[in-house]
Amino acid sequence: MTAQGGLRYVYAVCRPFTAALQAQLTGVAGAPPALLRHHGLVAVVSTVPEGDFAEEPLRNHLEDLDWLAATARAHQGVIDALTTVTTPLPLRLATVFRDDSGVRTMMEAREADFLRALDRLDGRVEWGVKLYADPPEEAPAPAGRPASGRDYLRQRRMRTRAQEEKWRAAEEFARILHQRLSERAEDSRLHPPQNAMLSGVSGQNLLNAAYLVPRADSEEFVELVDRTKDEAPHMRVELTGPWAVYSFTEPAAEPVPAPTTGPAQPAEAGEQR
Repeated sequence: MTAQGGLRYVYAVCRPFTAALQAQLTGVAGAPPALLRHHGLVAVVSTVPEGDFAEEPLRNHLEDLDWLAATARAHQGVIDALTTVTTPLPLRLATVFRDDSGVRTMMEAREADFLRALDRLDGRVEWGVKLYADPPEEAPAPAGRPASGRDYLRQRRMRTRAQEEKWRAAEEFARILHQRLSERAEDSRLHPPQNAMLSGVSGQNLLNAAYLVPRADSEEFVELVDRTKDEAPHMRVELTGPWAVYSFTEPAAEPVPAPTTGPAQPAEAGEQR
């Protein structure tokens, strides 16, 4: 099946597969995804209107957070559906080509890279693990006034030292958790900690990692994560997935590229959770 008319929005590249996608699945701009075959690869594409996805209108849309969020949800919905039936290599959000020929040119240019990545990642999924630590409670000040300024400074140093020790213990737990999970995964990636002010999630993010796990071993990996959730007080472990292997497709790409219509640079998988 090949998309007809309009521009081509590309979600992912994968090997040919026989399992059917969800019957009512729609992607960006409400269009159903289609499969564009080229040699031993398949590009998952849909048709999008040029009035929204040509270079200039797309650039304007990428500054509209509501439009961008809706497009990202539709994009991710197609990737999630693909992940249940095959191993997709997700492309950057808003990767657009003028026609089928442009998509095939991209696949031809990167065919060897795509096939190597698919050989390495076939049958594997990505799990995300985040560890949050609540701010350590400050020890209450001793009853009564300090006998002297020196006593006050000593008490203050002791409370500060106690807080620092709690943070060190939390950081050590994060290190041990990452080591333990990495031993049960084929590969791992450490991402920068999330900023609580930007993410809106409470607590200090001490671990933000992705783990490459064979699909067949995922249940065991999830159980391992679950067993860690009560090991340390004032710590919160968050597990997400299974995802397409965003973090393990090389080279890593920016989440949102410059608009591409017509001849375009091929897009690689990007981090998005």
